[in-house]
Amino acid sequence: MTDVQNNGLLSIAALMESSGAKFGTSGARGLAADMTDRVCYAYTLAFLQALESSGDIKKGARVAIAGDFRPSSPRIMAAVALAAHDAGCEPVNCGFIPTPAVASYAMHRNAASIMVTGSHIPDDRNGIKFYKPAGEILKSDEQAMTARSVSIPAGLFDDDGNALVQSLLPSVLDVAEREFVQRYVDFFPENCLSGRKVGVYQHSTVARDVMVEILQGLGAEVACLGRSIKFIPVDTEAIRPEDVKLAADWAKEYDFDCIVSADGDGDRPLVSDENGIWLRGDVAGVLCAKYLQASCVATPVSCNSAVEKSGWFKRVDRTRIGSPFVIAAMNEAIADGASSVVGYEANGGFLTATDIALNGRILPALPTRDAVIVPLAILMLAQEYNLTISALLETLPQRFTYSDRLKEFPTALSQSRLSALNTGDTARDIAAAEALLGAAFGSVVAIDNTDGVRVTFESAEVAHLRPSGNAPELRCYNEAASDARAVEMNRICMDILESWR
Repeated sequence: MTDVQNNGLLSIAALMESSGAKFGTSGARGLAADMTDRVCYAYTLAFLQALESSGDIKKGARVAIAGDFRPSSPRIMAAVALAAHDAGCEPVNCGFIPTPAVASYAMHRNAASIMVTGSHIPDDRNGIKFYKPAGEILKSDEQAMTARSVSIPAGLFDDDGNALVQSLLPSVLDVAEREFVQRYVDFFPENCLSGRKVGVYQHSTVARDVMVEILQGLGAEVACLGRSIKFIPVDTEAIRPEDVKLAADWAKEYDFDCIVSADGDGDRPLVSDENGIWLRGDVAGVLCAKYLQASCVATPVSCNSAVEKSGWFKRVDRTRIGSPFVIAAMNEAIADGASSVVGYEANGGFLTATDIALNGRILPALPTRDAVIVPLAILMLAQEYNLTISALLETLPQRFTYSDRLKEFPTALSQSRLSALNTGDTARDIAAAEALLGAAFGSVVAIDNTDGVRVTFESAEVAHLRPSGNAPELRCYNEAASDARAVEMNRICMDILESWR
């Protein structure tokens, strides 16, 4: 096999190439058929061996394992547990719970954790997120892991990579789920959402039951909506038209204060206003940070500029897209002496790098994406201002973002096309951007290559083009002075980019 070296060890880097299950901005992902038991076992073994080599864990350490509801998750969880056992660790089955729940459980016990999830991507794909005892793996950790080679015992897998041994995944331990619910019930004032009516769009997210329990625990009246046995790939950055319609219809029927939901693994939120209009994740992030009285915010370059224009925060750091980069920026801010440090992404996932003290209560740090804190904070902020959520949005600087993606757009093709706008010669790059987009949007005044190509026009409108880090997709983010204009810009950009195929 091409991924086996002469010494009989399996090269993780070579396995990524041969299997097609590669690392992106949120762990390893690929087609479920390509993420065989053998591939998932090897990746997990490399992760745990890297942690042992660095001193992050010792032999016999517990490893928390959880998964989402896609059909391939139980099989992959079993392969992960087998690898944990063979690495000399003790697998702990936390069941089907949100990513931040299993991460929080493990971090508070100085343990590693592994979440089997493809997040928002279709259910013919899946993935694995790896967490050190301190939190998410960063790019340096990923590089150390993928540089390793591991030994696969003979007879463990068949020729197709299927495990030939019985699952070593133990019975579910529900402590992680219970602690995650209590985290929010303990932080917010008792019955603080009394009188609020909230719809929970449950679909197939693993956050669907904890969201209901937390909201009810804080006094809200909750209606469960749209629960599904079949996995639904809800992407909080590219909301499906049917989900737009569902929310609007439910809002008219039930007179909610808002509707809330999350992606498949419960780390990216959806929050609507009282009219059932979904908020953009980066706007929701600004409001959440405001309620938590954050002093320092880290957020990717693709996010809405209202965070700076609001004047609410002492420090705003812009990063590349992906939670590892947001976490790195938050860590740098902490090293500089900052307090109340948070981060968020355009997908709405919210991270707390430091403990948050508010109203005499403490929200312990959770430096990984979380979908639960966002709707709770927004409901509380609206209540604090005595406003509906739609009116609360009007208190923000009026900058609007919209994004979409071209599916099945090979990453190599995206990178090749965008390279003409990222030559390192600013004048040349601006000229190329104007040739591509100038007829539609006018003169280009700046280009930012922090992550992809972010083009700012003389009008202050923005078009940001970037290959997805998790799937063969080309994404486009737009910012304008009105929601309608951002949507229109995005439609025009999609038409232009479609010609790149």
